[in-house]
Amino acid sequence: MAEFRPILVTMRKLATQIGICILLSTLAFAQTAKQARQGPVPRNVLLIAVDDLDNHLGCYGDPMVQSPNIDRLARRGVRFDRAYCQFPLCSPSRTALLTGLRPDSSRVYDLQTHFRTTVPNVVTLPQHFKNKGYFVARVGKLYHYGVPRDIGTSGLDDPLSWTTVRNPKGRDKVEENLITNLTPKRSLGSSLSYLAADGTDEEQTDGMVATEAVRLLERTKDDPFFLAVGFFRPHCPYVAPKKYFDLYPQNKLPLPAHSPGDTTQYSREAFWTYPFNWGLNEDQRREAIQAYYASVSFMDAQVGRVLDALDRLGLAENTIVVFWSDHGYLLSEHGQWMKQSLFEESARVPMIVAVPGAEGNGGASPRTVELQDIYPTITDWCQVGTPAHVAGNSLLPLLSNPKSAWDHPAITQTDRKSGMGRSIRTERWRYSVWENGQGAEELYDHDRDPYELKNLAKESGFDEVKRELRSRLLGSTAKVTK
Repeated sequence: MAEFRPILVTMRKLATQIGICILLSTLAFAQTAKQARQGPVPRNVLLIAVDDLDNHLGCYGDPMVQSPNIDRLARRGVRFDRAYCQFPLCSPSRTALLTGLRPDSSRVYDLQTHFRTTVPNVVTLPQHFKNKGYFVARVGKLYHYGVPRDIGTSGLDDPLSWTTVRNPKGRDKVEENLITNLTPKRSLGSSLSYLAADGTDEEQTDGMVATEAVRLLERTKDDPFFLAVGFFRPHCPYVAPKKYFDLYPQNKLPLPAHSPGDTTQYSREAFWTYPFNWGLNEDQRREAIQAYYASVSFMDAQVGRVLDALDRLGLAENTIVVFWSDHGYLLSEHGQWMKQSLFEESARVPMIVAVPGAEGNGGASPRTVELQDIYPTITDWCQVGTPAHVAGNSLLPLLSNPKSAWDHPAITQTDRKSGMGRSIRTERWRYSVWENGQGAEELYDHDRDPYELKNLAKESGFDEVKRELRSRLLGSTAKVTK
């Protein structure tokens, strides 16, 4: 019998190995069958909204502003170099993106009108995902808030859009009495005002927004989620911990070189800030710019905390991350501040879209795109269908090849007492027309005039360019949802 023992041992080992293989095959089959019954694994959404952020960021070529976390997001996604808002004012812009309706369809042009009063049955972007069974949460500002007035409340929110909401309120709200206002005749929500704050990042409202966002990621990591994270900074008042102010010594801050120049070439409606620079001298302008940059870097650090959590929890491999600002922001270019103009610095926004495994990741797209494109891009990538009312175009082709063929101009509009101003932006041209009773026009050649200092609208030789752009611009306004 002894001579058979090695054979018996070998047979036992072989039987054990065969049993393990059968067990593993059974488990794999069961898992495959389970996935087949459940369908493909749902894709997640992380939507990061920022308030009043322009393109002064490292990844957009700014040598001064420190934004390492937004920069690293750009390296893992596609940076859109010509992205534009639909309306350079918080509520109309956010309403357009989140409802999928252009301003002339939602008829939201101000900070008071709620879209449910004008288009009560529209299905918003987050609501669409909620209807698909996702956990849908909002932290901070997505729809309009009055800042700083409404911090800690739901502001002009839409309850139908969310499963749950979080409304943090930090010491920036509590310590408003410490804020320096360089424009004391203006309220804090529309002022050049700042505070180099004591304390930690986590004590500020945006720090609390990041903390709540991380908690929600930890809570929902095993379920399909749509998480919308809205940061308040760099919206005024520019409040950030003092260490961020120290990054930007005032004596090293350059002022924009381009001033209004010959103002007779523009219509009166082109300007929102009167008097130019609100009468601030150069030192005061540098104070405001320092505070704005400090707020940008502070906000960037909070974005980094959320991105770190996404990576730590292993969620980045199945989550689309979309970073955007509701409009641009002027820092004394053209003698203007903030938004509400059709100039490039007001209409252009930073926008970064990162999807796992996209061929274009790490690249930059020179194509003209809009915030209106975010809704169909997210629904397209997540394969949840896109409602028929949604305007804009899915950006998935540009996420595969950022320089692929694309012929979609960007449309921006803003309101004045004398009527609406509308602007169309192609890769070369910006053409604007004002409903001021005279139809004042502006035409800028961005190949030769990136700062829009030379209005060509009244010069000879540009009639055909104006005619084509005007036709496309006014044709787009006719395509609205009634």
